[in-house]
Amino acid sequence: MTRRPWVLGGVAALVLAFLYAPIAWLAVVSFNDSRSLSRITGLSTRWYAQLVADDRVLDALGLTLRLALTSALVSTAIGTLAAFGLRRAFPGRGPWTVLLSLPLVVPEVVLGVAVLGFCVKLAGIPLGFGALLAAHVAFSLSFVVVVVRSRVAGMDPRLEEAAADLGASPLAAFRTVTLPLVAPAVAAGAAFAFLLSFDDVVTSSYLTGVGSTTLPVFVYAQASKRGVSPEIVALSTLLVAVTALLLVVGVLVTAWRARRAGSASTFV
Repeated sequence: MTRRPWVLGGVAALVLAFLYAPIAWLAVVSFNDSRSLSRITGLSTRWYAQLVADDRVLDALGLTLRLALTSALVSTAIGTLAAFGLRRAFPGRGPWTVLLSLPLVVPEVVLGVAVLGFCVKLAGIPLGFGALLAAHVAFSLSFVVVVVRSRVAGMDPRLEEAAADLGASPLAAFRTVTLPLVAPAVAAGAAFAFLLSFDDVVTSSYLTGVGSTTLPVFVYAQASKRGVSPEIVALSTLLVAVTALLLVVGVLVTAWRARRAGSASTFV
């Protein structure tokens, strides 16, 4: 590699092409004038127009966004409290940690069947938004706990003790010292929970009811019945574009915060 650096560059280019060439072709085909996915006959935005006019897609998208936002809020609140609860040693902390980490390794099929049996058969929760929310919180909670707990474990407890020595109440110390320190981890956990809920197909397919089909389940059902249609290709392109835009915004915000922190340290 040191004598032939072009080899490493070539391998990296092949890996990137393998990952992103299908996505790039998908974006090109979404503007194809015909329904063909292998041959370009002309450029048109007709499939995007049909996608926007499809009420089924808009209803599924609205439900998915509401579900993802609600699941992220609930998972972040409970997961953050659980991470702080596991911060200190207490009897039974080991079993609680294992229980909170189980959804990370349990297959989604098993989780979907388990939530279906518990919510519908035992708790009497009908299929739909309530059952979906319970399932999404169940598998998103573990990711929030892992992310926030890693940040909480690395905090210096002397900072909170110093705030208490200076006369700050527990609530004031948490608001002014602890919360700013864990805020990036909480935001990352919330982002994980939102994306996991938004992208879920397997678990959601067990719990969707009449009028409560999420967007990933809708796309999967349409592709299974009629194959990959141009409308689905246009929808996939829009999702990739929005994701890329959010990623770029996140990188720019992170770079801006880093420059701001560096300027503040230099000034001090």
